[in-house]
Parts: sequence; structure tokens; C-alpha cells
Amino acid sequence: MANNTEVKSLLDAGVHFGHLTRKWDPNMAPYIYMERNGIHIINLYKTSAKLDEATEALRKIAASGRKILFVATKKQAKDIVAQHASDCNMPYITERWPGGMLTNFVTIRKAVKKMALVDRMKKDGRYETLSKKERLQVDRMRAKLEKNLGSISDMTRMPAALFIVDTVREHIAVKEALKLGIPIFAMVDTNANPRDIDYVIPSNDDASKSIDIIVKRVADAVNEGLQDRKAEKNAEEQADAPKAEKSKAAAKAKDEEE
Repeated sequence: MANNTEVKSLLDAGVHFGHLTRKWDPNMAPYIYMERNGIHIINLYKTSAKLDEATEALRKIAASGRKILFVATKKQAKDIVAQHASDCNMPYITERWPGGMLTNFVTIRKAVKKMALVDRMKKDGRYETLSKKERLQVDRMRAKLEKNLGSISDMTRMPAALFIVDTVREHIAVKEALKLGIPIFAMVDTNANPRDIDYVIPSNDDASKSIDIIVKRVADAVNEGLQDRKAEKNAEEQADAPKAEKSKAAAKAKDEEE
């Protein structure tokens, strides 16, 4: 059952405001509570329940050590998503979605490696051997790559899931994830089709307060998963410690016998 305190927080953040009724997608009908002044109102009890379901699944993914790619390129979401994704140490795309980001991941990784190459050139002195014009070209290339791909530089393999703000705007990301069978978690407004989304979070994806409260919950769940993973590793190390000591003692005893 939905937590009334959480529902109130969602209400205060304006998560319930959908789009104009004439812009709705009929597939969102199960998540709509009513119509008011020509605007659809989202059922926040369903939002709360779906948010709980999504964050639990994301917590488990994070606990397994896999990456979750955050995607939000709209103006009012970019800074919010970049901040929360950074806080939970996950990759994110907040500039233009690079075509083939997932379906042509090898090429994207090559572009990321170019940044690392420029950095190495600056460290080992090769950069200084270039002409002024060549250095300018290299710097421009590095800056462009940093802007578009710098936030995924540590993502060495395909993400285990995508978290998207506004599936209508990020339709290319949705399409690529569907093609590869990558689970999609998303804030889905009343103008979007929820059918292709694995974990639908019915919510206002336009207002910054609404985006912030949902993304923060998601980031908190990811951090919980990372803490679970850390605790599990520590427990395994502590369990293995006596075995290691026992093996060491046995090896020492054998050496003394010989």
C-alpha cells in the first residue's frame, strides 16, 4: 500500500500534473486519476507503488555491480540528473543522445578512448611536439568529446539498465534499448506510451521539482544497492580471513617439518 507521507511529498512537488487532455496517450489511462481544467491528473498512489517497484529493482541491479545509464537531455532535467547520477557514481547522458550509443557501443568506446589518448599525450610530452594549429584541433576535439561523452568515460561495458526522463523526447534511446533487450526505467507522462517501458513511473516529466523528487529517489536506491554490495564484500573478506590464516599456518608448519 502506498505511503501517505510519500504521496503528499509527490503532490507538493507537482508530480500529479499531466499534459493537456488532447495530447494524451490512451495507454496511460490506467494511471490517470481525473481531468481538471483540460489537464490530466496522475494517480499518485499508483505513482508511489510503481516508484517503489522500480527503485527496488534498481537497488538489486546496483548491488550486482552493474551500471545504470541515466538519460535526460531536456533543459529542466539536465542539471538535476547529472547531479544525482554523479552522487551515485553512475554514467549519464545529458547532452544530445549519440546515435548508436548502445547499438554501436564499440564505436562510442573508441571515441571515449580518444579523450584518454589526448590526456596521455599531454602527460608524456607528445602534445608539445604538435604545431599550434594541431594542438588547437586536438583541444577542440577533446572538448567536444568531453561535453558529449565525458559522463560515460568510465562505462566500459553496456549498461544493465536505462533510467530515462521523458520517453517521448528520448525515443531514440528507448528504441536502442528495446532492440538490445536492455530494461528501461522511466518517468512517463500522460502524453507517452508506457507499453515499451519495463518499469513505468507515471509522473510529470516537465517540472523541475517533480523530476528532482523522482530522480533523487532513484539515486538513493542505487546508493543503497552499492552499500549492500560493499557490505557483502566485507562480509566475504571477513569469512575468508580465518581460512587464509589457517592455510598460512599449515604452510608454515609444513616448511618447519621439512
